[in-house]
Amino acid sequence: MLVKLFRIGFVTALSAATACGQAPPPPAATPGAESQGTADKGANTATAGKGAEEAAQGADKGGAPRGAAEGDGERIGVAGGAFRGANDDNPGSGFPVRTVAPAEAGTWTGGNEVDTGEGAKSPVPVTAADPSWGSPKAPVTIVAFSDLECPFCARASGTLAELAKIYGKDQLRIVWKNFPLPFHKNARPAAEAAMAVFKQKGAPWFWAYHDALFAGRIDPQVIDGSLPRGITRKTVDATLASGEIGKKIDEDIELGKKIGVTGTPAFFINGVFLSGAQPIDKFRAIVDEQIAAGRKATAGGTTPEKVYATLSAKNYQKPEDRPGFAGSAAAAEDTKTVWRVPVDGSPARGKNTALVTLVMFTDFQCPFCVKVTPTLEQLARDYGDKLRIVYKNNPLPFHKDAEPAAELALEARAQKGDAGFWKAHDLLFAANGKLAPEDLEGIAKNLGLDLKKASDAIEKKKYKDRIEQDQDLADDVQASGTPHFFINGRRLVGAQPIEKFKALIDEEITKSEALVKKGTPAAKLYDTIIKDGKTTTLEKVKAIPAFTKENPTRGPANAKVTVQIFSDFECPFCKRVEPTLAELEAAFPGKIRFVWRNKPLPFHKNAMPAALAAMEAYKQKGNDGFWKMHGAFFQDQTQLDRAGIERTATALGLDGQKVLAAVDGQTHKALIDADIKAGEDVGITGTPAFVINGYLVSGAQPLAKFKKVVNLALKEAK
Repeated sequence: MLVKLFRIGFVTALSAATACGQAPPPPAATPGAESQGTADKGANTATAGKGAEEAAQGADKGGAPRGAAEGDGERIGVAGGAFRGANDDNPGSGFPVRTVAPAEAGTWTGGNEVDTGEGAKSPVPVTAADPSWGSPKAPVTIVAFSDLECPFCARASGTLAELAKIYGKDQLRIVWKNFPLPFHKNARPAAEAAMAVFKQKGAPWFWAYHDALFAGRIDPQVIDGSLPRGITRKTVDATLASGEIGKKIDEDIELGKKIGVTGTPAFFINGVFLSGAQPIDKFRAIVDEQIAAGRKATAGGTTPEKVYATLSAKNYQKPEDRPGFAGSAAAAEDTKTVWRVPVDGSPARGKNTALVTLVMFTDFQCPFCVKVTPTLEQLARDYGDKLRIVYKNNPLPFHKDAEPAAELALEARAQKGDAGFWKAHDLLFAANGKLAPEDLEGIAKNLGLDLKKASDAIEKKKYKDRIEQDQDLADDVQASGTPHFFINGRRLVGAQPIEKFKALIDEEITKSEALVKKGTPAAKLYDTIIKDGKTTTLEKVKAIPAFTKENPTRGPANAKVTVQIFSDFECPFCKRVEPTLAELEAAFPGKIRFVWRNKPLPFHKNAMPAALAAMEAYKQKGNDGFWKMHGAFFQDQTQLDRAGIERTATALGLDGQKVLAAVDGQTHKALIDADIKAGEDVGITGTPAFVINGYLVSGAQPLAKFKKVVNLALKEAK
């Protein structure tokens, strides 16, 4: 019975975290998707450039933020512990068990053209020596720095395969660069073998072998056993003997370091940097923008083979100039600033008289959190009563089992006190990512909990408010990923070596001892230290131009909170946030009025026609007609061309001819332009963006972020 109830809760949690719509399955023998080039240091939720796992949310600003270090990935100099995929969450195992067989090339769709030298003129140079898929005359080139043993790279390989199928060889080229990480002992041998296959049999067989290696965990037997028929270890060794391949791999690594690659996977899309195993929507936003830029360049006289060098030179930013690169590095390395991170009743291990309080924001399914757990246990042993460790919840939305696990841990605390919580904490992390319903049931039994109460806590999300309270705090102190630590208020990000923790702890012990000597009571020591600590606050935008009766709305006209939605029907992030807005509406029944403000982005060719059609639907059938068309457009964003608009209008009982006439004649463009200007007047440059009683929220943020702003607005409205 417990397992059944757990499953109900899990389905609810998963549905809240899953983005709408999926791309087509990957084709055979094409490049696949990769993971992030940030670090084996942590996991992110909603903002760019912070940690190693990300919720895949953001603003469609013509591409992900430049230099964003988001997504999943591994960094140089940080040992293993990565994971990939829905069926392989165990950071220790990484890949599923596999059957080794020689690589087989399927139908080659990547063309046979070779870069004639123009690609070498780019700041991210491409030559005929690089394995590639697609035409060098394509308007968009994705250069992928990858590691064949990196599980995040394996995850991202599927995304690249989907992109190849969606765009085809004449619009997209995908180029491989070797970036084997030093702590992956099989990565360099795999890269050498793959490049030997490329030299012997060309690109189709390189990508086939690439796919075979990414099918599961690799070792020497897999590397040799997956070689295409006709190529043996002896062939590989003979090919390597000249040193040419080894030199090429070294050159790729040096190039990557020079242009700011710190881990795998990392991508340059016409020079635009994107880090990690990002969702396909993030790639598509940049690719779509660059296709439009490529067309403009060729229309202006740039020959197709020169488009990549031209656009990448324009788009490329030096590492130190990238907002995400510089900002995230500074935030991660800033150990001097003291942040106000109150204990506020959270579970604590250690005395409140400890000289040092370490607050951790964590996620039971995060592999980096699993990895750092032994370090924290060692710190507790080494420092004894001088150290207190405080737990804060931050289950990330893309970890489907993290929130149910957090609910179970808090229920253990309710039933058996702090000792019960910490025992649950230890067992959950000891499960090493295996947190399926039956696993949680076993842990609940091991803890001696009342199973009915435990199952109810998960199913009904009993501790949802407490979890969201911790997540609000994480937002206030910019702890956007997991694991994230504050040592007497000083930030330390990720699964760092124990020496980094000890350096900060030792400094804080010295400071705290001095405060105690001056008369600060030990029990008030931590509160004294963080009393004037830093925190962030929400700020309002300047007065936004008012919406009118011409703007579609949903919800009571007298609602205390108004959410103005600046959106684009073709924007993938706008689609992603729609279920979140529905949840927000359900969470505050009768208290929110939603107002639609059009912001079709110029590089989305169908966005303006869709906006014109939707406004005509509003004219014909009011709010009901608009929101039905709105829902249909976001349900299937492939149906936004003229034919799709006509089909949708007819299906909704609208006058299809009038809808098409409104599109062709741009009947409602003045209204749309007024919305665009209203957004620009308050600094809105991308979609989705929201103005909530004057507070600006940018991007497809998680529900907790929206609820935080709405609660603040409600409080002010009283």
